[in-house]
Amino acid sequence: MKKIVLFFLLLSSTLIAQNKVKVDLSNPNSTIYTHLYFLQTDSYEPEKAAQTIYGFEGDEAEEIAIKLKKILDGKGLKVDFSKVPKDNSYSDSTGYKVGYRYVLFPYRMPDVYVEKIGDSWYYSPDVSNNIDVLYNNIYPWYTEKLQQVVPEFGKEKVFNIELWKYFGLLILSVICLGVFYVLRRIIYFILQKIQYWLVKKSNDKIKLALKKLTRPIVLLILIWFIKAELPSLALPLDLNTFIFLALNIMVTVFWIYVFLKLVKVVMDIYADYAESTHGKLDDQLVPILYNFLKGLVLFLGFLKLLTLFGVEPVTVIAGASIGGIAVALASQDTVKNFIGTIMIFVDKPFHIGDWIEAGIVAGTVESVGFRSTTVRAADTSVYQIPNSTLSEMVVNNKGLRAYRRYTTTLGLRYDTPPELIDAFVKGVRKIIELHPATRDDAFNVEFSGFGDSALEILLNVYFVQLGWNEEQASKHSLHIAILKLAAEIGVDFAFPSTTVMIEQFPEKKNIAIDYNIEESRIQNIIDGIKKE
Repeated sequence: MKKIVLFFLLLSSTLIAQNKVKVDLSNPNSTIYTHLYFLQTDSYEPEKAAQTIYGFEGDEAEEIAIKLKKILDGKGLKVDFSKVPKDNSYSDSTGYKVGYRYVLFPYRMPDVYVEKIGDSWYYSPDVSNNIDVLYNNIYPWYTEKLQQVVPEFGKEKVFNIELWKYFGLLILSVICLGVFYVLRRIIYFILQKIQYWLVKKSNDKIKLALKKLTRPIVLLILIWFIKAELPSLALPLDLNTFIFLALNIMVTVFWIYVFLKLVKVVMDIYADYAESTHGKLDDQLVPILYNFLKGLVLFLGFLKLLTLFGVEPVTVIAGASIGGIAVALASQDTVKNFIGTIMIFVDKPFHIGDWIEAGIVAGTVESVGFRSTTVRAADTSVYQIPNSTLSEMVVNNKGLRAYRRYTTTLGLRYDTPPELIDAFVKGVRKIIELHPATRDDAFNVEFSGFGDSALEILLNVYFVQLGWNEEQASKHSLHIAILKLAAEIGVDFAFPSTTVMIEQFPEKKNIAIDYNIEESRIQNIIDGIKKE
């Protein structure tokens, strides 16, 4: 029985001896593990941890090793050994560092790394030489003095944290609360001055947006202050890691909020500018541009949040690129329409309210959306034209005409005397010159030819009113004036007909009209035309 017990005792001691951690500098993983393991409370052997420091010995190497661990602890940087390479010939392939180097935290602490020297891996001499600078950048100058003046009862632990550290967190919270109320007024005043300096006008919407923008900016400043002062409390690594993760998440969320409000302020300013312009197409651009910028801010913020949870930025960017390509391939029509929308807003072939003709569609542009343009035809039906199609079509924008041209032919009876034809033409010309809705410097009224049933008078006139309704009203008043003139002069308008002239039929007279061509009468009629 004694032999069996003795056997198990020897076996257990052998296993313990085999599992005992030794100094190992054969690869990045072993070197970093050796350094951190021999500085833990239950395995504290700083002389062994100091062997990971190259070019220094004794107390100086131990001091560098201890400060190096404090730097990582103060920033809440916890090494995930499952991601640290175990290859003796590991070469950094990220392009951040060149050669046989491994950076522990390339994005949060790029100055701390191990490198291969000979056949072993050590913390780089550059790290050792700059250890005081790194340490002072993280820990305030009063950190060590603060720990020295703490009374003995303050060093008693509750939940493995000393009492004075709870008190320090309380003081830090009170300071932040007081600074918050002071900074809020200062930041709002500065934002108002910047806004007025950039755009010399303001309104209630912009002021409200600036007030909402002030709070997250103040909170971002306070978080920066907390992150700078927190290492002085020397909290445990696990707690520091949790707090810094929470603070970084808050910073990302606040920055998202700041950029969203900043986009809102810019869009409010642009909306005021768009309202002051003549065209309404800029007004349609405001919601489209706002939604696009808001989506972009949220997307980039989401990618940043992924990096905080350990996802490599390169992986995030690559995933976003691949995902973007996949989405683009799956929704080619949507992408084409979006590009068409951009081209419409850049080229501005029409404005809201313009009457356009595009292919078989003719009507008034009511809105330009993210995907399509709405056109309302004369019969009040609505056409939805994809922007990709519309951007490639020949668009006749009648809304951009300087004037509305109107051409018609006035037909007089064939038996109208030349004197009355000439008088009628002169009278119509004077009507156009005096009409308030027509150009008096560009029109044509001429005896243009002989039709099948009438003597044709060409009427070519330009209306200054661009609206369709206004054009019809102008035509109405012009036509009435011409009819009145014809009645006063005594000319008749012809209509399609066939006339059989019988000159020798007994007791029958011809149908010729007795025209009054007295020159003075005609001149009085023309002179009597007045402006309506």
